[in-house]
Amino acid sequence: MQDAALILGGLLGAATAVVHGVLIQRFVAAPIAAIAKGRVPDTIGRLWPAILQFSTFNWLVSGAALIAAAVWLGPQAKVAIGLLVASSYAFAAIGNFWATRGRHPGWILMSLALAAIGVGLTSR
Repeated sequence: MQDAALILGGLLGAATAVVHGVLIQRFVAAPIAAIAKGRVPDTIGRLWPAILQFSTFNWLVSGAALIAAAVWLGPQAKVAIGLLVASSYAFAAIGNFWATRGRHPGWILMSLALAAIGVGLTSR
């Protein structure tokens, strides 16, 4: 049950990351890049989309780490990875809720992933 909860948390976080990445690229990075072209140095133009996608990368890798921990690792590693991922997902959920005043599904998805991680880490 606990391993299944960690896997669920990883899947929720990773799926949220993929959707986030696509939407950020389409609706934020690409339009701003088009506006900024020629107005900012090329180095900045190449760097800032990667910075926008850093959270996407973090959430995706974190989800994969949770799944791998549930399948292959021992209890102490599961706790360590679960707490590390939970801190990242909690920051995302709180930041998203605060920034959008709760009018965005991202905080709900990350909160569900956090709940699953919490179930997965209980009684370890």
